[in-house]
Amino acid sequence: MPAEAVTLQLGPYAGSTGAHWWGLQAAALRRPAEAAELRSSALLRPAHAPGGREVHVPRLVALQLKGTGGRGRRGGARAASQEPLHHPAVHARWVRPGGLGSLTWDGGFILPARNEEGNRISSILVPLFHRDCGCLEAFAQGEGLLQDPACMEELEDRLHYFTEECDSLQGFQVLCDLHNGFSGVGAKVTELLRDEYSGKGILSWGLTPALSSGDSHRNAYRLMNTALGIIHLSTHSSLFCPMSLGGSLGLKPQPPVTFPYLSYDASLSSHSSAILAAALDTLTVPYRLSCSQGSILHLAETLNFSGRKVAAAWASVPFPALHGSSLPDALCTHQDVPWKLLASCRERRGSSCFAQSVVLRGLGKDRASLGSEQGALNWELQGVWDNFIPLPPYSTSHVLEQPCYTPAPYPQFFSPLKQNRERTGLVALLTQSFVPAAVESIPVLAALRSAPVLHTLLYGLYKDLQQLNPRRCASFFSAGLEQEDFQEALHRLRTLSQCYETELEAEESDDEADSD
Repeated sequence: MPAEAVTLQLGPYAGSTGAHWWGLQAAALRRPAEAAELRSSALLRPAHAPGGREVHVPRLVALQLKGTGGRGRRGGARAASQEPLHHPAVHARWVRPGGLGSLTWDGGFILPARNEEGNRISSILVPLFHRDCGCLEAFAQGEGLLQDPACMEELEDRLHYFTEECDSLQGFQVLCDLHNGFSGVGAKVTELLRDEYSGKGILSWGLTPALSSGDSHRNAYRLMNTALGIIHLSTHSSLFCPMSLGGSLGLKPQPPVTFPYLSYDASLSSHSSAILAAALDTLTVPYRLSCSQGSILHLAETLNFSGRKVAAAWASVPFPALHGSSLPDALCTHQDVPWKLLASCRERRGSSCFAQSVVLRGLGKDRASLGSEQGALNWELQGVWDNFIPLPPYSTSHVLEQPCYTPAPYPQFFSPLKQNRERTGLVALLTQSFVPAAVESIPVLAALRSAPVLHTLLYGLYKDLQQLNPRRCASFFSAGLEQEDFQEALHRLRTLSQCYETELEAEESDDEADSD
């Protein structure tokens, strides 16, 4: 049985992604408990609603900003001005743990969970999306938020509430906005977790919406927050993964990630965060399995050797498979693995990796066939569909029968395609002119990989930051960040990028250095 994990959500986009994730947990609770391949208690705890009815709530500590949080929180010219940044610590509001009465999400509802016979088996609190309440603008502001003794005391109290009731705490999941000042909050939170809960796993996810290019000052802030967040979160965490559907984290805009069976609007945070939530729900399977003793720390140690504490995520949402087909059949219809990189970076075709954790869920209903599907997935990992790239020395895979359950309120942005009568969401490759009223579940293929593409991501971010003139970002530094500390962070970013460098990347870096 998996041990318990505590989740922290830091920032509005992290809150949106988390809201979808908890909605997916609610949908999974509707299924018969005895058939569950994932143990809900890894993420959820029982509580009582008014009247004594038992519900399930996330073991969650979330930090949001109340109201606009001060001047310049809505973007536009004010956000890009050279005025000193307003410190919004007085506007901080914690989402408190406990039962329904003490949770203070900006709206929410209790979704009854029922089995296939219609009998109620459990319930979960599903938070609605937060109102647009602004964000911190600069990394140092986020750090300063937790330098307030009252705010830090509140955080520690909320953490102790959950950790002390756990029978066997395995660690922490940290969902953190990476592009704004909440990256600084994440830096301080993960530092606290590392110091106070030594030996527990800390898996951090840096989340960025699919942003438009914006003006030069907003782009500069975004790049600096992202770089500082990557350095500090990866330092304090067991493993850190940046995730976004944006085409680029750098100065040059790129089109967002597309999925062949989704018609989503990348400009809507509610859409992009829903896709990331489905990927997160799949990537975290290894430490939530009912039949496994895997943990957050075990997963991190699979990928973080040789100083490589940053991983990248890939996902196929949904994974394209004919109803009733086998995994080899599904994979043989594609020249390459049909997943997309969720790291705001262009990937080379057939790129290799140093280590990976791959999860496939929702393919087939015959438990007797799962062994063969596992073998097929391992075959794929050895490179049969990936330009015959050798199996990396550290690689794990999991195949689950049960899919990712996506009934409403999960966005129904699935492309028109033929569905089977049970509306399970298994994708037929022949498209039709209709979509069912609600796609209740989808198969998902996802992977966490330590791969050379991270050199491209990190070194590209470093090169873009080298082009910035710090004098034009005076307000960013006025929040409390010294320019010497920022330059040190840039040096660490370049050093971190070199951990993922292959001979080809090293040659290209030398060529760039010669041309400078």
